[in-house]
Amino acid sequence: MASTKTFTIGEWDTFHNNGPFPTKMLHITELEGKGNMPSSTDRYNDCAQEIQRLIQEALNNNEGFRAYGSAWSLSAIAHHKDRMHYNGNMNLKMTIDADDLHANTNYHHKNLFFIECGNTIKEISNFLSAHGKSLKASGASNGQTIGGCISTGVHGAGLDAGAVQDFVVGINLIIGPNKNDIVYLERHSKPALNQLFLQKINTRIIRNDDLFNAALVGLGGFGFIHGVVIEAEDRFLLKRYVKKIDKNIALELAKTLDFENSSFTIPQEVDSSGKGLRPYHYKIFVNPYRNDNEYVVELMYKKEYKLPYPDPFPRIKTAIYKDLITLFTKIAEKFPKNIPWLVDQLRNTIMPQVDEEVTGTLAEIFWDAPHQGPAFACSVGIDHKDSPKALELLSKLVNDEGPIPGIFAMRFVKQSQATLAFTKFTITCMLEMDGVLWEKTNNIISLTEFSKRIIEVLMQNGILFTIHWGKNSDWAFPGLVEHMFGNKMKIWKNYRNSLLSAELAQLFSNDFLEMTNLAQPESDIPQDLIVSL
Repeated sequence: MASTKTFTIGEWDTFHNNGPFPTKMLHITELEGKGNMPSSTDRYNDCAQEIQRLIQEALNNNEGFRAYGSAWSLSAIAHHKDRMHYNGNMNLKMTIDADDLHANTNYHHKNLFFIECGNTIKEISNFLSAHGKSLKASGASNGQTIGGCISTGVHGAGLDAGAVQDFVVGINLIIGPNKNDIVYLERHSKPALNQLFLQKINTRIIRNDDLFNAALVGLGGFGFIHGVVIEAEDRFLLKRYVKKIDKNIALELAKTLDFENSSFTIPQEVDSSGKGLRPYHYKIFVNPYRNDNEYVVELMYKKEYKLPYPDPFPRIKTAIYKDLITLFTKIAEKFPKNIPWLVDQLRNTIMPQVDEEVTGTLAEIFWDAPHQGPAFACSVGIDHKDSPKALELLSKLVNDEGPIPGIFAMRFVKQSQATLAFTKFTITCMLEMDGVLWEKTNNIISLTEFSKRIIEVLMQNGILFTIHWGKNSDWAFPGLVEHMFGNKMKIWKNYRNSLLSAELAQLFSNDFLEMTNLAQPESDIPQDLIVSL
């Protein structure tokens, strides 16, 4: 049987040391060994029973319960003061057979995979590659668990691929301790699995587009995500280019995404008329402390998977953050007014090398991130058409009220159908500032003050925006979520409180949901919201 070790820990911290946060206890569940229980389905169901036991234990003690994976979120979204559950050992992976498909599905069984919540993106990619498949998109690295990815909306820069949650077609939730509290969600307009398969994992089914979309980026609030069904695609290669181009052209591309008619082209990436091809990935790097005439841009183009191709790792390793960022932290704390000079000196370390080309699979290009330790990341989503203006405003902010020890990047992501996805615009520009944590001094504002000023500046200038759920922000800013999502906030809350009893909604809440007013139920919840359609 699955077994759980429980530790009294006192406090818990994120991977990037954004805490510590007070926490009573930590649960770590391990699956029954394959030698004792050969069937993956049996091991999955056995683990579900163990999670339900832990939920009942939390209920008996009137305490909350919250799952986490790699702890990569820099906000407190994964934290709970009572009981936290580490999912990293829950990493079963299963293929889907043709006999498992719904009669009306448009999915091909060879592209569908059942993935347990604790699998990291790296583990999933390795598993898919063994079947000749690939994820459609990932974040900038591969250490996040799939449960954490979809809960917070992890994204890359897939112009037409979307964020990680956008290739999830089914979600298996544990919403309580009872037999009927294991539920599988999928869209009624896009059914995937049939009743026969779902009976194997002891779950009831709700097919409902709006419920699914609400739970898809569920912020940990819709219950324990035990497993998901993902749609993969055939393996492909990405050809990566890093160039310096005129900053006005870079920003015009950000605003229009019209690569076909741009004066900037890559000779190898044009059509028969010499027009630029649309890339899979577009990213701009900006040093806000220099008025450079050129920006560094990273473009990737999707290619057919063919062997052989040169080993990408020697070059990929040189394009990833280095340990000098730690040195940057120490110097920046002592000499904050030298931060612009330090950023410029370190730009070859922080930014990818220029005029470098490399080809690899999605998993190879978005490889391991070596930096562990104190770090901050602020990330806002805006309509790509507003991105040059937003960059101008926030660059002025860091110069006038900073300096802040970090640099900007802009990534562009296809719209998500998830109700509270921060990639809500037709094409969302994720304008992000990453760097190292610092202490407030007489010469530099605090991270909380900086986060608040980002919100105020965008509001004051009429820039519609969202904020990455897993990043640093002033999450207690009054009316923030309602400002970002309008009526969708109420829709999300109504579906959550229709699916969960009041007692279980409280159990799966935490300080983050309370602070953002997402834990409080609405008073006028419509009837029959979560019927299976």
